[in-house]
Amino acid sequence: MTEIIWTNARLVLPEAVIDGTLTLRDGRIAEIQPGNCAHPSAIDCGGDIVIPGVVDVHTDNLERQVLPRANARWPSRSAFVSHDAQCAAAGVTTVLDALCLGDLGFDQGRDQTFRDGVDDLTAMADSGLMKSEHLLHLRCELPARDMPGALEPVAHHPLIAMVSLMDHSPGVGQYRDLQRYRAMRIRQTRMTEDEVERRIQALHAQRDELREKQRAWVLSLFAGRDIPLASHDDEEPEQVRRNAEDGIRVAEFPVTMEAAIEAGRIGVGVIGGAPNIVRGGSHSGNVSIMELVRAGAMDVLASDYVPPAMIEAAFMVAKEVGLPKAIAMITSAPAAMCRLDDRGALVPSLRADLVRVTQRDDMAVVRQVWRGGERVA
Repeated sequence: MTEIIWTNARLVLPEAVIDGTLTLRDGRIAEIQPGNCAHPSAIDCGGDIVIPGVVDVHTDNLERQVLPRANARWPSRSAFVSHDAQCAAAGVTTVLDALCLGDLGFDQGRDQTFRDGVDDLTAMADSGLMKSEHLLHLRCELPARDMPGALEPVAHHPLIAMVSLMDHSPGVGQYRDLQRYRAMRIRQTRMTEDEVERRIQALHAQRDELREKQRAWVLSLFAGRDIPLASHDDEEPEQVRRNAEDGIRVAEFPVTMEAAIEAGRIGVGVIGGAPNIVRGGSHSGNVSIMELVRAGAMDVLASDYVPPAMIEAAFMVAKEVGLPKAIAMITSAPAAMCRLDDRGALVPSLRADLVRVTQRDDMAVVRQVWRGGERVA
């Protein structure tokens, strides 16, 4: 039996924060007691905060490691290891790697990132080399012609923990501001204004042809399976209601207050981006996640594209809702959303995924990370 004792710690429990002692046995939380422990082997946390390991339901961080610079693709296995290390260092012990299936013509190379990511995760999941536990979040681009061919071979992968249905067509969702979309595409590519405009018109026609047909196909593929389905970038309450009727019970990154409020009203879980909070707003001009928090319309925070944003954002949210509720948004709530009932809270018998955090000058800084009772960062 392996026993580890942490003492002189501020423990963030589901309903309260206590000064106490945490005992781990064989990779599980065994006991939680108020007060300090004088056992000679106990680890003195020096008054630091201890929270459960972070559960990140959506991160694109692998894409940044695969392409650290434009036109400089990094070897996939090396990129995955780097991505894993960054997640662990940020206190993220459970990672849902959000991999895109389908290209709308502006993100060439994402198909390779998807294929390589699935292959690398499959090969390394049980290798003992990963610091964090990695699962799959399949992001299905509904109007993309190549999406079904990418999804079908992996639709029954055992590591799938979430499937999202998304539409990044110009003029809807995240890109509903067409003027902003045009400017972004011209800036990001070497295309002329006329070329971008022609591409927009082609994408509108493609959306009209494929979106609803492929949406129905994806829903049929996952019908009756206990895998959470999410919609991406909801704008209108009507969208949220329609999705819920079709079994899509998660609203991921709603872009308006109205959509998020409706999701909460009908019991649909809402995911927001932690970088939106840290930066003070959306990089795409959409709704402020902190405003959704204040409105009581936010359930889960995800790193989106910056893993360290998770803990930093949660401590910022704590000023609005208190530390236990804020930490739940990055631990127990996402664990429950993904049916991971063995982690996400400082509760006896749950997995000893733990993060030791210190606060300096209003910043939350990760000091140590443990997964399954073993230190990984």
